[in-house]
Amino acid sequence: MMPPEKKQILVVDDEANLRRVLAAQLLRDGYEVHTASDGEAGLAMLREHHIDLLITDLRMPKLDGMELMRQALRLEPDLPIVMLTAHGSVDNAVEALKTGAFDYLTKPFDQAEVRAVVRKALRTRDLAGTEARREEAREGRYGILGESAAIAEVFAILDRVADTPTTVLVTGESGTGKELVARALHENSSRRDKPFIKVNCAAIPKDLMESELFGYERGAFTGAVGSKPGRFELASGGTLFLDEIAEIPVEMQVKLLRVLQESEFERVGGIRTIRVDVRLVAATNRDLKREIAAGTFREDLFYRLNVVPITLPSLRERASDIPVIASHFVQKFNARLKKSVVGIEPEAMERLGRYAWPGNIRELENVMERAILFCDAQRVRAADLPLELREGGARASPSAFPPEMRDALGADGLKEQVKAAMSRLERDLIVRALEQTGSNVTHAARLLKISRKGLQLKMKELGLRDGSDKLEQGG
Repeated sequence: MMPPEKKQILVVDDEANLRRVLAAQLLRDGYEVHTASDGEAGLAMLREHHIDLLITDLRMPKLDGMELMRQALRLEPDLPIVMLTAHGSVDNAVEALKTGAFDYLTKPFDQAEVRAVVRKALRTRDLAGTEARREEAREGRYGILGESAAIAEVFAILDRVADTPTTVLVTGESGTGKELVARALHENSSRRDKPFIKVNCAAIPKDLMESELFGYERGAFTGAVGSKPGRFELASGGTLFLDEIAEIPVEMQVKLLRVLQESEFERVGGIRTIRVDVRLVAATNRDLKREIAAGTFREDLFYRLNVVPITLPSLRERASDIPVIASHFVQKFNARLKKSVVGIEPEAMERLGRYAWPGNIRELENVMERAILFCDAQRVRAADLPLELREGGARASPSAFPPEMRDALGADGLKEQVKAAMSRLERDLIVRALEQTGSNVTHAARLLKISRKGLQLKMKELGLRDGSDKLEQGG
């Protein structure tokens, strides 16, 4: 088996020396690095490659960092973006954070700070992969699709509390759309023109949690070469969304409680009290009452957060909404993948309806993206769905295997069989992606969300490459 695919980082800066230094550090840290000398070239690379993190200068010719960020987020709404800025333009970097950037680094930057910001950004994106994404096309009430009784209860609460300053605690399984609810609360309030700042608490190292939320002053700790506002300051006047709230250490929960009660705090290493006006929305997929009993979550903080609880139903609890959500994804991925699929066949829809969906809406989205990508008919068929959906999600017992497969399992063992099955699946996906893109390796790699180099290596391993960007004869 191939080693895990390296994360791909794009560095855009018109200073050649800075690009070289930053790229060299990122390469040493184990990432695959692309570079561009201006915003236009950077945007072209984003269109060609699957990029996991964009690091861009703020001031550049042709297309500056702010405009590059706006266009990049239109291409890939979940892409984390880190701004590079000189000391004199920190205010612009802060504005970029409020507009959608993940973080910023001030030149000259400290290597340890770069390493921490990059890890945090990539970890946040990986965690975002378990949650339902914000849609570009705002459909349904509050941008949330569905008409079931379970989702109607959520709409009723949103109607009442959206335009209030009340703290809201959103609970539900991963993939049910907790961020969608947080955005709905913000965008349907009088704060809609102010910042919406989101923090995934699980992505932040526990020793950095305080400085992330409340900021720090110069010299507060090693590597603090300047002062930096925290997420509460950035969200002032708007909404702060704290996802995975149960990940905040108990000792930090005291300070969070004080901010919620008094709307004030001090930066790490600072003595000046800062007052903020923030509407807080918190979310978790854990049972906080169980965490309280275990001593990992403060009871007083729970009651302060749980002013208005919103519990999101799992997709299996609102199965009647699956047809409308699945049809929406057909339209979405038709546009994104330049396909013309007109719908879903009844047999395929029946399979979608009876599956348990442990990953909820996000899993449905991923299934539909793959189905549309490889569908070569007018409608999505049952054969276009993953094996677990075609089989109804049932676990196979040993007796369910044909005799020849039982013999193979006995002879080769589980690991060998899994490896062989994975190779067959990888080969099938790569062949279909290459067919879909006319054997263009760069475009196929972007569809498969891996690097061009990684795809080339995988093609060679699977016997699909003959030294050009074409399939081998008969492959």
